Amino acid sequence: MMIKNNLIEVETGAGIGIYNITDQIVEILKNSGIQNGQILVFSRHTTTALAINEYEKRLLEDIKVYLRKLAPENDKYLHNDLHLRVVPPDEPENAHSHLMAMTLSTSEVVPVVDGKLGLGTWQSVLFFELDGPRTRTVLVQISGE
Repeated sequence: MMIKNNLIEVETGAGIGIYNITDQIVEILKNSGIQNGQILVFSRHTTTALAINEYEKRLLEDIKVYLRKLAPENDKYLHNDLHLRVVPPDEPENAHSHLMAMTLSTSEVVPVVDGKLGLGTWQSVLFFELDGPRTRTVLVQISGE
């Protein structure tokens, strides 16, 4: 069995952003030579997340509204008491972003079948920025033969 590791870099905008990274994963798979196995997609940040879902404009807006209801930015959070802990000078008040990320997932696993992603017709791998703008990295690990 072979294992191949790759990184995807995502430049994100301000606030909540949802990015379709499926095409980058397909390209990594194509270059790997692996025909059957699985792909682990892993978010390397505590205020980002991943999900497999439909990449449709109106649904993406619904998701953002839903996440903001779950963890409103202006609520009182202990994590945001920056004066009570040691933090870098540019540390944001971002407890809401951490809570949103925990509600979603840090990873997804996608089957590889005959050299292609085993996603359904409307499924895409979505990367969620919850505290942008930033430069983010996603680890893509392909294992198989």
